[in-house]
Amino acid sequence: MREHKLHIFPGYMKQALEFFAGQQAGQHILDLPSGSGKLTSALRKQGHRVTPADINNHQEDFVYADMTKRLPFDDETFDGVVCLEGIEHVLNPYLLLGELIRVSKIGGHIIVSTPNIMNMYSRLQFLFTGTFYQFHPAQLHDYGPDETVDRFHISPMSYHSMRYLANYFGADVAQVKGDKTKRAFLMPVYAGISLAGKLWSRSLFFSNKYKQYRERNEAIYRDINSKGVLTGRSIVMIFEKRRATQYFPAEELDTDKSEQSLAQVA
Repeated sequence: MREHKLHIFPGYMKQALEFFAGQQAGQHILDLPSGSGKLTSALRKQGHRVTPADINNHQEDFVYADMTKRLPFDDETFDGVVCLEGIEHVLNPYLLLGELIRVSKIGGHIIVSTPNIMNMYSRLQFLFTGTFYQFHPAQLHDYGPDETVDRFHISPMSYHSMRYLANYFGADVAQVKGDKTKRAFLMPVYAGISLAGKLWSRSLFFSNKYKQYRERNEAIYRDINSKGVLTGRSIVMIFEKRRATQYFPAEELDTDKSEQSLAQVA
């Protein structure tokens, strides 16, 4: 990383730092992927105990962790888990989110950020091009299945998919935020689309057919119409784990390890 960027914190990183600044010092936090270790250093300055993990060896205390496989940590190890701009880089984001929740303690918090395909700019881009913001295929390299490389933005994740998966793995949405507004000069256009969208959304979320889910649907409607989701360049979702993670999607492990993992869950 260039020297002048070492101390620059993007909006999604600031959101994570602000959240843990409000938590009791001494939290054991997993930072994955750790990259250059910038977030790890900042969290440690707040008084937290941080385990940086990545597939690189940027710092001596980095733990090797491949986000495409089962993470090398026991169940309910960490008070907090941070995964910023990483989930969109893996072929199986469902496995990764399940793993992030698995290694978090019950009552712990998991912060995940990813390029926001639900912001107004992304909606306009999809309308006219059929591609999401930051996920157009022209930028991708054609890597083979056996190449261990960063495949870049290959897995767009929405608020809805992450909320559903988190619930499946035992966590609830605690907060939803966004970082810097994408194409702020288009705010008048966004406002018009948002107004029409809210009216359409209400007919979907508050139909009498779904009245048994009224409370849940009100929360979803509120979140997806928040400023962070509508305008943020990245979406930042903060989950709170409420129960032990008991279910896992298919894992890229050999048979013996898979059986061992299932035995640990049983």
